[in-house]
Amino acid sequence: MFTTTKDVLTYAEKTNTAIAAFNCYNAETIQAAVQAAENQQQPVIIAYGERYKDYMSLEAFATFTKVIAEQASVDVALHLDHSYEFETIRRAVHAGFTSVMFDGSALSLEENIKQTKEVVDFAHEHGVDVEAEIGSMQKGAFSDEEEGDGRLTDPDEAADFVRKTNVDFLAASIGTVHGMYDGDPEIRLDLLDALKERIETPLVLHGGSGTPEKEVLQAIEKGIRKINVNTEISLTAVESIAKTVKENSKAHLSVVMENAQHAMVDHMEKIVTLYKNN
Repeated sequence: MFTTTKDVLTYAEKTNTAIAAFNCYNAETIQAAVQAAENQQQPVIIAYGERYKDYMSLEAFATFTKVIAEQASVDVALHLDHSYEFETIRRAVHAGFTSVMFDGSALSLEENIKQTKEVVDFAHEHGVDVEAEIGSMQKGAFSDEEEGDGRLTDPDEAADFVRKTNVDFLAASIGTVHGMYDGDPEIRLDLLDALKERIETPLVLHGGSGTPEKEVLQAIEKGIRKINVNTEISLTAVESIAKTVKENSKAHLSVVMENAQHAMVDHMEKIVTLYKNN
């Protein structure tokens, strides 16, 4: 069933779980994410990054996702991930996305508050929730995200930001990276405790790829309700494609992509299972 991001995060809060937000960019990734969620009977968030709009039409992506969601046996939400342009947010809102992320993490705190508030006012007028980010995550291996400076979230700044913007979800920088880790992760779980003391807004963890299971489960216990995963699944799909082509260089494209989709389902299901926090 197609539903809102707020609804699935409310479910996560009630069940002390986290919802996987899988970055998707085509039919195979969308279908794999929903199938993995159905296999575990857990809600899922389909996330579309602004950087993919020249590869996959935003409006076409939304339409396809909604059709797949309506056929699903679990709740499916549609989220715009890491958007820097108001025009992209406007298009996403009108296309039926249930939440949008405005990423003003590279701006000054004052400018981030100002622009986020403008996005929140617009989105809320149309019944759409907003995620924003305080701090700035570094870029790890194999990522296609923007480079960040690794600045961790300041709990006092975060509380002030939430109060002034009325944002619905907050992405915190606690030491995870976009992509895979180049070395041992240094994740500051104590920051989550400090954030939970100051704000009630649901917390989001970016950089789910490669993050150790122990830290993931601890983060969920400390209030993380949405975890973004991208690079880890991309690598699985690419490995599957390479294997299929190596075995048969003339393989039909439908076979190549079907194999990749099956591989993604298996990997995504393991992630969804972990985030159930049983």
